[in-house]
Amino acid sequence: MLPHLIYGGDYNPEQWSPDVWREDAQLMQEAGVNLISLGVFAWAKIEPAPGQYDFTWLDQVMDLLYTHGVRVNLATPTTSPPPWLVRLHPEILPVTAEGVTLWHGSRRHYCPHSSAYREHAAGLVKQLAQHVRDHSALAMWHVDNEYTCHFGECFCDASVAAFRRWLEQRYGSLDALNEAWGTAFWSQHYSDWEEIMAPRRTPASINPTQHLDWQRFCSDSWLVCFEDQKTILRELTPDTPITTNFMGFHKALDYWTWAAREDIVSNDSYPDPSDPEWLIGAGMVCDLMRSLGKGQPWILMEQATAHVNWRQRNTTKRPGEMRLGSYQALARGANGVMFFQWRASQAGSEKFHSAMLPHAGTDSRVWREIKQLGTELGRLDALLASHVQSDVAILFDWENWWALEQEGKPSNDLRLLPQIVAFYAELFHRNITVDFAHPEADLTRYRLVIAPHLYLVSDRAAKNIERYVAQGGTLLMTFFSGIVDGNDHIRLGGYPAPFRDLLGLWIEEFAPYANAQTNGVETVDGQRFTCDVWSDVIHLTGAEMLAHYQADYFANSPAVTRYRFGEGVSYYLGTALAQDGLAWLLDQVCEKAKIHHAHHMPRGVEVTRRSDSAHTWLFVLNHSDEEVRIDLPAKGVDLLSDAAVQTSLHLEPKGVAIVQLAAT
Repeated sequence: MLPHLIYGGDYNPEQWSPDVWREDAQLMQEAGVNLISLGVFAWAKIEPAPGQYDFTWLDQVMDLLYTHGVRVNLATPTTSPPPWLVRLHPEILPVTAEGVTLWHGSRRHYCPHSSAYREHAAGLVKQLAQHVRDHSALAMWHVDNEYTCHFGECFCDASVAAFRRWLEQRYGSLDALNEAWGTAFWSQHYSDWEEIMAPRRTPASINPTQHLDWQRFCSDSWLVCFEDQKTILRELTPDTPITTNFMGFHKALDYWTWAAREDIVSNDSYPDPSDPEWLIGAGMVCDLMRSLGKGQPWILMEQATAHVNWRQRNTTKRPGEMRLGSYQALARGANGVMFFQWRASQAGSEKFHSAMLPHAGTDSRVWREIKQLGTELGRLDALLASHVQSDVAILFDWENWWALEQEGKPSNDLRLLPQIVAFYAELFHRNITVDFAHPEADLTRYRLVIAPHLYLVSDRAAKNIERYVAQGGTLLMTFFSGIVDGNDHIRLGGYPAPFRDLLGLWIEEFAPYANAQTNGVETVDGQRFTCDVWSDVIHLTGAEMLAHYQADYFANSPAVTRYRFGEGVSYYLGTALAQDGLAWLLDQVCEKAKIHHAHHMPRGVEVTRRSDSAHTWLFVLNHSDEEVRIDLPAKGVDLLSDAAVQTSLHLEPKGVAIVQLAAT
């Protein structure tokens, strides 16, 4: 798409005069910017009245940017319909589960099933694409913006009708739907499609399969909106890449499905700098984006230079932290670093959101850091063809996430992401790079697969995981896995029915803990750790016990097990271990899987690799406030300083090095 690493941000010239445009273009050139997102919220500017289009200002801006060496990631500005469309078609406005209409006055105020909205959006996109299709500045399409940010489920009558059509296509008959939904429970049997409603507010809990299908339907519905626009853009600009910006571990949309429809994955990342481990969460999101794109380069489309405006307290990134976060994205597979936004707004809801060019102008810390980063990125073209490799995968499935966190579980406090973060953090501290994988994906290249709380699992996924272990893989599975099928029906025959043979055990019952209740786990060699949240009451059918519970009616029964299955090994964790216990377990599992990590690294030092067919680049990021010394596996050259590096490296606090290692 571009012959260099992408560097830039979101630009909103409609908020400024042409004199400011000219200054912006010059400063972008000075900062090393080569790509700008344009037009994200410009519908009212482009189409000020129905069918009346004004592209004069857009032509001027795109011409100006191009003459200053800046290409355009052009947005379809459909995320915020203009007031005239709401006045003409108030039915486009979304409705909550309580029946409340959400009005114009902010953004994302439309229902994805509104025919009026989709017709006007398609007309706008067609006119825009026809007008700019031959412009030399056009580098990429940015469809809409952050789908389902703020609002993801519309319960209006049009949405209910669309839901019924979706269900009829999915099931084919009411008999099949009634079977899938288990409608014999609570007298919910349906005899006509018109009887089916969206899961609006009800006196008691909603049918869980109905709610699961609703979440699938909502994700699919927004994807149809994306595909509507993509079809137009592909026809008129067949060689221009198309993306839409994701939002990390965003629950509303199944990004596995979405990523397969994009030309390149892009993401908006806004971790909270007040969290002392915010770069762990940010790294986890980076690894997810790389995984969604099947290892191909992705783009960090938005991040903050300093602070956001929408938290209760908007702490700022301290000196060096913006640079660290940007290089972390590159280290984990990104080929582009961008920000929201280029110039800080003077008015509107986001006027206190930080920008590449802050209110203070060029005499500011943020601007100096932006210039430094742009200068450095301009020297890193060698990385463009490189990729990140991982020996470890964490299984992650949106449908499982949706089903797991519905109400009515043995413990409604069990949440998927905190458990995943606990595993990820331990691997992060060991500098072990992680992929995320769908349970039905090819797992053969991984030495270790971790399956946290795979509550909902398809037959295909269960067979895939079993085959992986049988052929020599190492699996670590945690409690409350293999419990239901794709319809959220219990898999009978004893927990976890599809994995009993694989794990060499069966689970008699669950014993969730009360709030603040804990237990203890003791390993076979006498180490003791705390556990909480949950305990499985486990019976062995071949597995060996690695640790047992210390207390309660299931004291001395297995808590952690290991079983040889085929050519591989499966581990099972029946409780939520404290972090030191999790560290002990991962040491056992990684040793068995022959997963090697960077020993003797100071705490707070992140080390990752990118490689191509000829070279390896070692990214070393010092998140700490202390100078550190790092031992390297070989000599090399630091691309950021052009300095030769021997077998050790000194990094200042918040320092970064990218060492091209010499061939050994």
